[in-house]
Amino acid sequence: MADRTESTITIDAPPAEVLDVIADFEAYPEWAGDVKRVAILSEEGDGWADQVEFTLDAGAIKDTYVLDYEWDVVEDGTGMISWTMVTATVLKALDGSYTLTRTDNGTTVTYRLAVDVKIPMLGLLKRKAEKVIIDTALKELKRRVEAQTS
Repeated sequence: MADRTESTITIDAPPAEVLDVIADFEAYPEWAGDVKRVAILSEEGDGWADQVEFTLDAGAIKDTYVLDYEWDVVEDGTGMISWTMVTATVLKALDGSYTLTRTDNGTTVTYRLAVDVKIPMLGLLKRKAEKVIIDTALKELKRRVEAQTS
């Protein structure tokens, strides 16, 4: 992820609760505004999805893509969830990660994302799009987790 965008948010919940929301892919259409459909394609029996197919409708970008996940987390929910794109129609790359860190106030979530599309786009516009995606995703994640824990 050489050229990437990064942002951080603090969520008023323990890391394990944040991790549970991140790992519940099938619920994403309920709270992640641009995600319209999700299908878990593979899971190796460890309880963590390995490949997930998403259908996205983010206005200008509509695509169905598959992400391959790596779960480097410990029992309390801290650690990193990372993904790389396997296939897509419009997207050329969609690689990212969430890092969950326990704090006195709950959990700090750092989201890193690198996006590339098959259509030509200026780097500045691409970084701005990444920033919007990240900020929206973090706010939606925070809202979902805190609503479930209140």
